Amino acid sequence: MNVPMLDLKKQFAGIKDEVMPAIEQVCQSQACCLGPAVEQFEKNASQFCNAEYSIAVSSGTDALLVSLMAAGIGRGDEVILPSFTFAATTGTAARLGAVPVFADISERTFNIDPVKIEEKVTPKTKAIIPVHLFGQMADMMPIMDIASRHGLTVIEDAAQSIGASQNGQSSGTIGDFGCFSFYPTKNLGAFGDAGMITTCSSENDSICRMIRNHGQNKQYEYERIGGNFRMDGIQGAVLNVKLKHLKDWERKRQANAAMYDELLKDVKQIQLPVIESGNVSVYNQYTIKAENRDQLKEYLRDNGIGSAVYYPAPLNKQKCFEYLSCSRETLPVTEKVCREVLSIPVSPEIERQQLEYTADKIREFYSC
Repeated sequence: MNVPMLDLKKQFAGIKDEVMPAIEQVCQSQACCLGPAVEQFEKNASQFCNAEYSIAVSSGTDALLVSLMAAGIGRGDEVILPSFTFAATTGTAARLGAVPVFADISERTFNIDPVKIEEKVTPKTKAIIPVHLFGQMADMMPIMDIASRHGLTVIEDAAQSIGASQNGQSSGTIGDFGCFSFYPTKNLGAFGDAGMITTCSSENDSICRMIRNHGQNKQYEYERIGGNFRMDGIQGAVLNVKLKHLKDWERKRQANAAMYDELLKDVKQIQLPVIESGNVSVYNQYTIKAENRDQLKEYLRDNGIGSAVYYPAPLNKQKCFEYLSCSRETLPVTEKVCREVLSIPVSPEIERQQLEYTADKIREFYSC
Protein backbone atom coordinates (compact mmCIF):
# COMPACT_ATOMS: atom_id res chain seq x y z
CA MET A 1 0.00 0.00 0.00
CA ASN A 2 1.18 3.51 -0.80
CA VAL A 3 0.65 6.27 1.78
CA PRO A 4 1.97 9.65 0.61
CA MET A 5 2.73 12.46 3.05
CA LEU A 6 0.44 14.66 0.96
CA ASP A 7 -1.63 14.10 -2.17
CA LEU A 8 -2.28 17.47 -3.79
CA LYS A 9 -3.42 15.85 -7.03
CA LYS A 10 -6.26 14.16 -5.16
CA GLN A 11 -7.15 17.43 -3.45
CA PHE A 12 -7.22 19.25 -6.78
CA ALA A 13 -9.43 16.59 -8.37
CA GLY A 14 -12.05 17.30 -5.71
CA ILE A 15 -12.15 21.07 -6.31
CA LYS A 16 -11.16 21.33 -9.98
CA ASP A 17 -14.64 22.39 -11.11
CA GLU A 18 -14.50 25.35 -8.70
CA VAL A 19 -10.87 26.32 -9.19
CA MET A 20 -10.64 26.44 -12.97
CA PRO A 21 -13.48 28.97 -13.51
CA ALA A 22 -11.97 31.18 -10.79
CA ILE A 23 -8.59 31.12 -12.55
CA GLU A 24 -10.29 31.74 -15.90
CA GLN A 25 -11.96 34.83 -14.47
CA VAL A 26 -8.59 36.29 -13.48
CA CYS A 27 -7.19 35.46 -16.91
CA GLN A 28 -10.10 37.20 -18.61
CA SER A 29 -9.83 40.29 -16.40
CA GLN A 30 -6.01 40.36 -16.55
CA ALA A 31 -5.97 41.61 -12.94
CA CYS A 32 -2.72 39.72 -12.48
CA CYS A 33 -1.17 41.49 -9.47
CA LEU A 34 -3.48 42.14 -6.52
CA GLY A 35 -6.91 42.99 -8.00
CA PRO A 36 -10.48 41.92 -7.13
CA ALA A 37 -9.73 38.25 -6.36
CA VAL A 38 -7.03 39.24 -3.88
CA GLU A 39 -9.22 41.92 -2.29
CA GLN A 40 -11.98 39.35 -1.84
CA PHE A 41 -9.54 36.90 -0.32
CA GLU A 42 -8.41 39.52 2.21
CA LYS A 43 -12.03 39.99 3.28
CA ASN A 44 -12.69 36.26 3.45
CA ALA A 45 -9.47 35.58 5.35
CA SER A 46 -10.18 38.33 7.89
CA GLN A 47 -13.52 36.71 8.62
CA PHE A 48 -12.02 33.22 8.85
CA CYS A 49 -9.19 34.34 11.16
CA ASN A 50 -11.28 36.77 13.23
CA ALA A 51 -8.79 39.49 12.28
CA GLU A 52 -9.49 43.18 11.86
CA TYR A 53 -7.18 43.46 8.85
CA SER A 54 -5.57 41.00 6.42
CA ILE A 55 -2.88 41.97 3.94
CA ALA A 56 -2.23 39.50 1.12
CA VAL A 57 1.45 39.18 0.20
CA SER A 58 3.72 37.15 -2.03
CA SER A 59 4.81 34.45 0.47
CA GLY A 60 4.97 33.52 4.12
CA THR A 61 8.61 34.61 4.12
CA ASP A 62 7.64 38.03 2.81
CA ALA A 63 4.87 38.26 5.42
CA LEU A 64 7.57 38.01 8.09
CA LEU A 65 9.86 40.44 6.28
CA VAL A 66 7.14 43.06 5.77
CA SER A 67 6.03 42.75 9.40
CA LEU A 68 9.57 43.23 10.67
CA MET A 69 10.00 46.25 8.37
CA ALA A 70 6.69 47.69 9.55
CA ALA A 71 7.80 47.28 13.16
CA GLY A 72 10.97 49.25 12.41
CA ILE A 73 13.33 46.35 13.12
CA GLY A 74 16.79 47.07 11.78
CA ARG A 75 20.52 46.82 12.20
CA GLY A 76 21.65 45.73 15.64
CA ASP A 77 18.15 45.07 16.99
CA GLU A 78 17.75 41.73 18.72
CA VAL A 79 14.88 39.44 17.80
CA ILE A 80 14.14 36.44 20.04
CA LEU A 81 12.92 33.33 18.23
CA PRO A 82 13.23 29.55 18.25
CA SER A 83 15.99 27.64 16.50
CA PHE A 84 13.58 24.77 15.83
CA THR A 85 11.76 26.28 12.85
CA PHE A 86 12.01 26.88 9.12
CA ALA A 87 14.86 29.13 7.96
CA ALA A 88 12.56 32.00 6.96
CA THR A 89 11.80 32.85 10.59
CA THR A 90 15.42 33.69 11.26
CA GLY A 91 16.52 34.68 7.77
CA THR A 92 14.09 37.57 7.47
CA ALA A 93 15.40 39.18 10.66
CA ALA A 94 19.00 38.66 9.55
CA ARG A 95 18.30 40.23 6.13
CA LEU A 96 17.38 43.47 7.89
CA GLY A 97 20.61 43.49 9.87
CA ALA A 98 18.86 42.44 13.07
CA VAL A 99 20.45 39.89 15.40
CA PRO A 100 18.58 36.59 15.80
CA VAL A 101 18.66 35.43 19.43
CA PHE A 102 17.66 31.80 19.85
CA ALA A 103 15.56 30.57 22.77
CA ASP A 104 14.99 26.91 23.55
CA ILE A 105 11.65 25.14 23.15
CA SER A 106 9.18 23.05 25.14
CA GLU A 107 9.83 19.34 24.80
CA ARG A 108 6.07 18.75 25.01
CA THR A 109 4.88 21.00 22.19
CA PHE A 110 8.09 21.90 20.29
CA ASN A 111 7.10 25.57 20.58
CA ILE A 112 9.28 28.31 22.07
CA ASP A 113 9.49 28.26 25.88
CA PRO A 114 8.40 31.59 27.44
CA VAL A 115 10.76 31.04 30.39
CA LYS A 116 13.68 30.83 27.96
CA ILE A 117 12.48 33.98 26.18
CA GLU A 118 12.63 35.95 29.43
CA GLU A 119 16.23 34.84 29.94
CA LYS A 120 17.23 36.25 26.55
CA VAL A 121 15.78 39.76 26.87
CA THR A 122 18.38 42.57 26.82
CA PRO A 123 18.20 46.35 26.28
CA LYS A 124 18.76 45.63 22.58
CA THR A 125 15.74 43.31 22.26
CA LYS A 126 13.04 44.74 20.01
CA ALA A 127 10.81 41.81 19.01
CA ILE A 128 9.77 38.24 19.70
CA ILE A 129 8.74 35.80 16.97
CA PRO A 130 6.87 32.83 18.47
CA VAL A 131 6.34 30.07 15.91
CA HIS A 132 3.07 28.11 16.06
CA LEU A 133 4.67 24.86 14.98
CA PHE A 134 2.88 21.91 13.35
CA GLY A 135 -0.55 23.57 13.78
CA GLN A 136 -0.48 24.32 17.54
CA MET A 137 -0.08 27.81 18.93
CA ALA A 138 2.79 28.75 21.22
CA ASP A 139 1.97 29.78 24.81
CA MET A 140 0.93 33.33 24.00
CA MET A 141 -0.24 34.70 27.38
CA PRO A 142 3.21 34.72 29.04
CA ILE A 143 4.83 35.81 25.77
CA MET A 144 2.53 38.84 25.55
CA ASP A 145 3.24 39.60 29.22
CA ILE A 146 6.99 39.60 28.55
CA ALA A 147 6.47 41.82 25.50
CA SER A 148 4.30 44.26 27.46
CA ARG A 149 6.79 44.58 30.32
CA HIS A 150 9.73 45.18 27.97
CA GLY A 151 8.00 47.16 25.21
CA LEU A 152 8.56 44.52 22.51
CA THR A 153 6.78 43.82 19.23
CA VAL A 154 5.30 40.32 18.87
CA ILE A 155 5.17 38.82 15.39
CA GLU A 156 3.36 35.48 15.30
CA ASP A 157 4.83 33.07 12.77
CA ALA A 158 1.54 31.37 11.98
CA ALA A 159 2.76 29.79 8.73
CA GLN A 160 1.52 26.35 9.84
CA SER A 161 -1.46 27.32 11.96
CA ILE A 162 -4.28 29.01 10.07
CA GLY A 163 -7.49 27.99 11.85
CA ALA A 164 -5.76 27.12 15.15
CA SER A 165 -6.82 28.83 18.37
CA GLN A 166 -5.85 29.29 21.99
CA ASN A 167 -8.48 29.92 24.64
CA GLY A 168 -10.84 31.03 21.88
CA GLN A 169 -8.42 33.46 20.23
CA SER A 170 -7.39 32.75 16.65
CA SER A 171 -3.85 32.21 15.50
CA GLY A 172 -2.35 35.44 14.19
CA THR A 173 -4.62 37.78 16.18
CA ILE A 174 -2.90 37.98 19.57
CA GLY A 175 0.43 39.58 18.67
CA ASP A 176 1.03 42.82 16.78
CA PHE A 177 1.29 40.91 13.50
CA GLY A 178 0.36 37.41 12.34
CA CYS A 179 2.23 35.89 9.39
CA PHE A 180 0.77 33.07 7.30
CA SER A 181 2.19 30.95 4.50
CA PHE A 182 0.13 29.53 1.66
CA TYR A 183 2.91 27.44 0.17
CA PRO A 184 1.20 24.54 -1.64
CA THR A 185 1.89 21.99 1.11
CA LYS A 186 0.25 24.07 3.85
CA ASN A 187 -3.28 23.32 5.11
CA LEU A 188 -4.41 26.25 2.94
CA GLY A 189 -2.13 26.10 -0.08
CA ALA A 190 -1.94 28.29 -3.16
CA PHE A 191 -0.82 27.20 -6.64
CA GLY A 192 2.64 28.60 -5.91
CA ASP A 193 3.96 31.00 -3.30
CA ALA A 194 1.60 33.28 -1.38
CA GLY A 195 1.21 34.59 2.16
CA MET A 196 -0.71 36.96 4.42
CA ILE A 197 -0.30 39.31 7.35
CA THR A 198 -3.02 39.86 9.95
CA THR A 199 -3.18 42.73 12.41
CA CYS A 200 -5.69 44.47 14.64
CA SER A 201 -4.03 47.88 14.11
CA SER A 202 -5.18 50.19 11.34
CA GLU A 203 -1.75 51.84 11.42
CA ASN A 204 0.04 48.52 10.93
CA ASP A 205 -2.39 47.66 8.14
CA SER A 206 -1.64 50.90 6.32
CA ILE A 207 2.13 50.54 6.72
CA CYS A 208 2.16 46.91 5.54
CA ARG A 209 0.11 47.80 2.46
CA MET A 210 2.62 50.50 1.56
CA ILE A 211 5.63 48.27 2.12
CA ARG A 212 4.22 45.43 -0.04
CA ASN A 213 3.98 47.88 -2.98
CA HIS A 214 7.41 49.52 -2.93
CA GLY A 215 6.47 51.89 -0.08
CA GLN A 216 3.95 53.79 -2.18
CA ASN A 217 1.21 55.78 -0.49
CA LYS A 218 0.01 57.14 -3.82
CA GLN A 219 1.26 56.25 -7.28
CA TYR A 220 4.88 57.30 -7.58
CA GLU A 221 4.86 58.82 -4.09
CA TYR A 222 7.11 56.73 -1.86
CA GLU A 223 6.61 57.30 1.86
CA ARG A 224 8.96 54.55 3.03
CA ILE A 225 11.29 51.83 1.75
CA GLY A 226 9.32 48.84 0.54
CA GLY A 227 9.46 46.09 -2.03
CA ASN A 228 7.47 43.95 -4.43
CA PHE A 229 5.53 41.78 -2.00
CA ARG A 230 2.18 41.64 -3.80
CA MET A 231 0.01 38.53 -4.10
CA ASP A 232 -0.85 37.46 -7.65
CA GLY A 233 -4.48 37.54 -8.73
CA ILE A 234 -4.48 33.83 -9.63
CA GLN A 235 -3.34 32.93 -6.10
CA GLY A 236 -6.15 35.02 -4.64
CA ALA A 237 -8.66 33.19 -6.84
CA VAL A 238 -7.36 29.75 -5.85
CA LEU A 239 -7.27 30.63 -2.15
CA ASN A 240 -10.85 31.94 -2.22
CA VAL A 241 -11.98 28.53 -3.43
CA LYS A 242 -9.84 26.54 -1.03
CA LEU A 243 -10.75 28.66 1.98
CA LYS A 244 -14.37 27.47 1.64
CA HIS A 245 -13.16 23.91 2.24
CA LEU A 246 -10.57 24.61 4.93
CA LYS A 247 -12.72 23.95 8.00
CA ASP A 248 -13.79 20.58 6.62
CA TRP A 249 -10.21 19.70 5.70
CA GLU A 250 -8.95 20.62 9.14
CA ARG A 251 -11.71 18.64 10.85
CA LYS A 252 -10.51 15.65 8.84
CA ARG A 253 -6.94 16.27 9.96
CA GLN A 254 -8.12 16.38 13.57
CA ALA A 255 -10.06 13.13 13.11
CA ASN A 256 -7.00 11.49 11.53
CA ALA A 257 -4.84 12.68 14.43
CA ALA A 258 -7.33 11.28 16.94
CA MET A 259 -7.21 7.94 15.16
CA TYR A 260 -3.40 7.86 15.36
CA ASP A 261 -3.64 8.77 19.05
CA GLU A 262 -5.81 5.72 19.63
CA LEU A 263 -3.89 3.31 17.40
CA LEU A 264 -0.45 4.25 18.75
CA LYS A 265 -1.19 5.04 22.40
CA ASP A 266 0.49 1.90 23.74
CA VAL A 267 3.70 2.16 21.69
CA LYS A 268 6.17 3.05 24.42
CA GLN A 269 8.99 3.92 22.03
CA ILE A 270 7.20 7.01 20.69
CA GLN A 271 5.71 10.15 22.17
CA LEU A 272 2.50 11.30 20.51
CA PRO A 273 1.74 14.99 19.93
CA VAL A 274 0.80 16.85 23.10
CA ILE A 275 -1.92 19.47 22.65
CA GLU A 276 -2.02 21.81 25.62
CA SER A 277 -5.27 22.67 27.39
CA GLY A 278 -7.09 25.52 25.66
CA ASN A 279 -5.36 24.87 22.35
CA VAL A 280 -7.06 23.70 19.15
CA SER A 281 -4.47 22.27 16.77
CA VAL A 282 -5.03 22.05 13.02
CA TYR A 283 -2.29 19.44 12.57
CA ASN A 284 -0.31 20.90 9.71
CA GLN A 285 1.86 17.96 10.71
CA TYR A 286 1.32 14.97 13.00
CA THR A 287 4.75 14.83 14.59
CA ILE A 288 5.90 12.11 16.96
CA LYS A 289 9.13 11.68 18.87
CA ALA A 290 10.55 8.27 18.09
CA GLU A 291 13.33 6.05 19.31
CA ASN A 292 15.58 4.98 16.42
CA ARG A 293 13.92 7.69 14.33
CA ASP A 294 16.07 7.31 11.22
CA GLN A 295 15.62 3.54 11.11
CA LEU A 296 11.85 3.95 11.56
CA LYS A 297 11.74 6.46 8.71
CA GLU A 298 13.62 4.03 6.47
CA TYR A 299 11.31 1.17 7.46
CA LEU A 300 8.22 3.22 6.63
CA ARG A 301 9.73 4.22 3.28
CA ASP A 302 10.46 0.57 2.44
CA ASN A 303 6.78 -0.15 3.13
CA GLY A 304 5.50 2.64 0.88
CA ILE A 305 4.75 5.17 3.63
CA GLY A 306 5.86 8.77 3.37
CA SER A 307 7.32 10.61 6.35
CA ALA A 308 9.45 13.69 6.92
CA VAL A 309 11.79 15.21 9.49
CA TYR A 310 10.93 18.78 10.44
CA TYR A 311 13.65 19.77 11.35
CA PRO A 312 16.87 17.73 11.29
CA ALA A 313 19.23 20.47 12.54
CA PRO A 314 18.85 23.61 14.69
CA LEU A 315 19.13 26.89 12.80
CA ASN A 316 21.82 28.21 15.16
CA LYS A 317 24.04 25.36 13.92
CA GLN A 318 23.53 26.15 10.23
CA LYS A 319 26.46 27.52 8.23
CA CYS A 320 24.72 30.79 7.35
CA PHE A 321 24.44 31.72 11.05
CA GLU A 322 28.00 30.86 12.04
CA TYR A 323 28.71 34.60 12.36
CA LEU A 324 26.36 34.80 15.36
CA SER A 325 27.91 34.34 18.80
CA CYS A 326 24.91 32.17 19.72
CA SER A 327 25.89 29.65 17.03
CA ARG A 328 28.20 28.14 19.65
CA GLU A 329 25.41 28.05 22.21
CA THR A 330 23.73 24.84 23.33
CA LEU A 331 19.95 24.52 23.14
CA PRO A 332 19.54 21.09 24.73
CA VAL A 333 15.84 20.53 24.09
CA THR A 334 16.06 21.74 20.49
CA GLU A 335 19.07 19.53 19.77
CA LYS A 336 17.39 16.49 21.34
CA VAL A 337 14.13 17.02 19.46
CA CYS A 338 15.97 17.38 16.14
CA ARG A 339 17.24 13.82 16.63
CA GLU A 340 13.82 12.38 17.47
CA VAL A 341 10.98 14.04 15.54
CA LEU A 342 9.19 12.36 12.65
CA SER A 343 6.06 13.57 10.88
CA ILE A 344 3.72 10.97 9.42
CA PRO A 345 0.82 11.34 6.93
CA VAL A 346 -2.23 13.14 8.36
CA SER A 347 -3.66 15.07 5.40
CA PRO A 348 -7.43 15.04 4.78
CA GLU A 349 -6.97 12.96 1.63
CA ILE A 350 -5.61 9.99 3.60
CA GLU A 351 -8.09 7.11 3.87
CA ARG A 352 -8.78 5.17 7.07
CA GLN A 353 -7.09 2.01 5.79
CA GLN A 354 -3.95 4.02 4.99
CA LEU A 355 -3.88 5.40 8.52
CA GLU A 356 -4.35 1.92 9.98
CA TYR A 357 -1.61 0.55 7.71
CA THR A 358 0.78 3.32 8.82
CA ALA A 359 0.05 2.65 12.49
CA ASP A 360 0.44 -1.10 11.95
CA LYS A 361 3.86 -0.63 10.37
CA ILE A 362 5.03 1.60 13.23
CA ARG A 363 3.87 -1.02 15.73
CA GLU A 364 5.51 -3.73 13.64
CA PHE A 365 8.82 -1.84 13.62
CA TYR A 366 8.81 -1.73 17.41
CA SER A 367 7.42 -5.29 17.59
CA CYS A 368 4.34 -4.14 19.48
